[in-house]
Amino acid sequence: MALLSRHDLSKKKILVTGGAGFIGSALVWELNQRGLENIVIADYLGSDEKWKNLVPLRFNDYLEADSLLERVRSHTDYLKTFHTVFHLGANSSTTEADARHLVQNNFEFTKLLAYATLNQGSRFVYASSAATYGDGSEGMSDTDVDLSSLRPLNMYGYSKHMFDLYSLRNNFLEDMVGLKYFNVYGPNENHKGDMRSLVMKAFEQVQEDGRIRLFRSHRPDYKDGEQMRDFLYVKDAVKMTIHLAENPKAGGLFNLGSGEANTWLRLARAIFAASGTPENIEFIDMPPVLRDKYQYYTCADISKIRETGYTEKFYTLEDAVADYVKKYLIPARRLGE
Repeated sequence: MALLSRHDLSKKKILVTGGAGFIGSALVWELNQRGLENIVIADYLGSDEKWKNLVPLRFNDYLEADSLLERVRSHTDYLKTFHTVFHLGANSSTTEADARHLVQNNFEFTKLLAYATLNQGSRFVYASSAATYGDGSEGMSDTDVDLSSLRPLNMYGYSKHMFDLYSLRNNFLEDMVGLKYFNVYGPNENHKGDMRSLVMKAFEQVQEDGRIRLFRSHRPDYKDGEQMRDFLYVKDAVKMTIHLAENPKAGGLFNLGSGEANTWLRLARAIFAASGTPENIEFIDMPPVLRDKYQYYTCADISKIRETGYTEKFYTLEDAVADYVKKYLIPARRLGE
C-alpha cells in the first residue's frame, strides 16, 4: 500500500504540522525529493526566523496552527481531504516550565487531530519522544514495554507520554504510528535556540574561539565526555518516518534512532574534523537545574522498525556530521537551497 505515491496524492493531500520546524521542514523536503508537493503545512511562525525553512520548499498551502484548530473543530470532515497527517508540531523545549501550555499544545492538540484523522480513515503519524523513557532504567525498547512503568524526567517528556498512555488506554494506539525520536540533528534547526543540537552549537564555538565546551559528568560511572547518546541525522529520521507512514501494517510506537550509542567526545571530534580545526575540548559544570533531569545514556532498540522491512543504511556519525557541517553550516544554507 503506497500511501505516499504520486497517484494516490493526485486527489488527496498531506498535512504536516510543525512543517516549518526542524524535523517537519526536513520531512517536507524529503517528500519534495520524491516528487510530492500536494502538501499543507501548519505551524506557529512567531517572531523567529523559522519561516526561512519554508522558502526553498514546495507545498500547496500554509496555515497557522490556530487556523487549523479552528477548521478541525468547526468542520468535523475537514481532514477528509488528507491522505496522511504527520503531526510533528509541538513545544519541544525540555526546559519549558509552563506545564499547562505543554499539556494544551502537546497533549490536547494531539488528541483532537488524532480523533479527527482516524474518524476519516486517514493515516495518522505523530511525534512522541525518546524523552518518555526517562533515565532509561526501564529500558528503551518499543516492543512489549509497559508504558505505565516509564518515568519521564521533564514536563516535555511527560506531555508526550500522556498521549502515548491515553491512546493505549483508549485502544487506538495500534491504529496509528507514534515516533520516539532520539537525538536528531541536522540542517534547519537554526531557530531552536538552546534546543539546537550540540553539532550546531559546537560549530559556532569552533568558529568563535576554536574550542568545544562539553558538560562534565556528575556521575562516577561516566567519565567527562563519555556520556552517551543515540545521535540520528535528520535525513535518516525523515526516511524512517515516511517508511512507517507507507507501511499499513505498522502500528503503535516506534523508536527512531540509529541503534548505536556514541559519546559526546566522538561527536565533538567529528565536528573538529569536518571543520578542519585542531581538537580543543573544554569541560564545564552542568547547570544544577539540569543535573537531576539529564540522560547519561540513550540507545534506540530499532528491531521493531527493521521488522517492518526498513533496510536503509544509516549515515555514520562522522559522515553525517561532515554532510551537515560542510554542506549546510559552513555555507549557511538550509535544505533545498
